[in-house]
Amino acid sequence: MDHHTKQYTREDIINLVRDEDVEFIRLQFTDLLGCFKNIAVTASQLEKALDHRCAFDASALEAMGKDGEAELYLHPDYTTFEIFPWRPQQGKVARLICDVCDADGRPFAADPRYILKRALREAADMGYRFEVGPECEFFLFHCDENGLPTTLTHEQAGYFDMSPLDLGENARRDIVLTLEEMGFEVEASHHESAPAQHEIDFRRDEALKTADNIMTFKLAVKTLARRHGLHATFMPKPKYGADGSGMHVTMALLRDGRNIFTDAGAEGGLCSEAQYFIGGILRHARGMSAVTNPLVNSYKRLVSGYEAPVYVAWSDGYSKSRMIRVVRDKEAGVRIELRSPDSAANPYLALALCLRAGLDGIKHKIMPPMCADCDLPRQAADGGDAVKELPDTLIEALQEMKNDSFIREVLGEYAYEKYISLKKKEWDQYKAQVSAWELEQYLSRY
Repeated sequence: MDHHTKQYTREDIINLVRDEDVEFIRLQFTDLLGCFKNIAVTASQLEKALDHRCAFDASALEAMGKDGEAELYLHPDYTTFEIFPWRPQQGKVARLICDVCDADGRPFAADPRYILKRALREAADMGYRFEVGPECEFFLFHCDENGLPTTLTHEQAGYFDMSPLDLGENARRDIVLTLEEMGFEVEASHHESAPAQHEIDFRRDEALKTADNIMTFKLAVKTLARRHGLHATFMPKPKYGADGSGMHVTMALLRDGRNIFTDAGAEGGLCSEAQYFIGGILRHARGMSAVTNPLVNSYKRLVSGYEAPVYVAWSDGYSKSRMIRVVRDKEAGVRIELRSPDSAANPYLALALCLRAGLDGIKHKIMPPMCADCDLPRQAADGGDAVKELPDTLIEALQEMKNDSFIREVLGEYAYEKYISLKKKEWDQYKAQVSAWELEQYLSRY
C-alpha cells in the first residue's frame, strides 16, 4: 500500500529545493539506540549530498561508531524527501532519510535501516511483503520556567476524553494535521487512559516505510508539542502508578497483494502460516525483548496490574495481558498484534526481529502453545505447562538476548556486540544509582 510513496529522481529533488525555496536539507539517519541523527547541509551542497559525498565522523557517535574507521557516508533515499511544514515559509527546511555506507558504498553493518532491509529481502525471497501498522503512545507534560521537561500535567482526562479536560487536545490536533500534510494517513488519535497520555495510529504500510514513518512521527510530535509549550516523551513509564506508553505493532504478510493470514477456510479462521508466525515470535520473544523494550525504564511498564503484557502468550481476540493477540478486521483481514514493544524501541531493529522471528516460525513450522484465553497467572502458579514471563529487568533481557543465537544472526555480529555493550553500560550506570525509593525506605530505618 505504497499509495503515497513518492518516486522522486535526483533532478526532481534539485528542482523542488530550488522552486520551494528550501535553504537547509537535513540528512537523517538512525543510530543503534534508535535516536534520529542528522547532518544539515545548505541547498548549495545538495548535489554533493545526492552524490553520496557527505560523510561524518563515525567514531564521534558512540551508538554508531566504528573503532578506528572514521568516515561513513550518507546515501539519501530519494523517496523520503519531505519539506517540514512547521518551519518558516522563507528558507524552508527539508529532509532526506539516509542509508549509512562505508567509503566503498557497502552498507555499514550497524545501520539499523540496513538490518531491516536485509530481513525484508529474506521475506521477499520467500514471496512475502511485510506490512505493519503502529500505535504510538506518548505523554504531553508541562515544561518548567527554564523550558526543561517535568512530569507535571494539569489535566485529569482519561481514555477517549475530550476537552475541556484534555489540555493536550489542541497540541494533538496540530500534530495530526501536520502529519497529514506530510503524507501520513492518520487512522485514529485519542486520549489514552492515563492523564496527559495520547495515542496516534497511522495507516499500515510496508515495513521499511513504517519504520521511517515512526522516526519522522516522533520528531514531529516532539517539535510540535514544544510549540504548544509542552514536552512530548516516548519514555515507556514516566509516572509511577500510571499506565506506561507502548508501541503496539500489528503485522501481516502479503503474497501477491493478499494478506495470507486471512484464510477463510482455516479451522477457527487462523491459517497455519499465521500460527507458525506467532509460534516463531513467541519462541524468540525473551531474546528480542532487549530490543523491543530497550531501556531500564521499559521494565517498569511490563508489570502486572497495568495494561501492558507480562506473559509470553497469545490470545485470539481481546486480552490485555497477552503479548500477542489476533486482530480480525473486516477491511484489513487477520493481523497479528504484538503488544510488548514500547516507543523507545529502535523501530528498524524491532521490526527486523519481529519479521525474522515470524519467518523462522514459518520455515520451521513452529506451532504456538495453546491459545492462552484461560487464567494465566493461575496457570503459571499451578505449574501448568509453565507459561513464560517476559524478562523483569534490562539485564535479564540482555542475558536472554545472549542465550538466543538467532538474535545475533538477525542483527549481524557487529551490531549485536555493539548493542549489548551499549546496553550493559546503561545497566551498570543505573545499578550504581541510589534512588528516592531507597532513601525513603532505608535512611531513617537503618
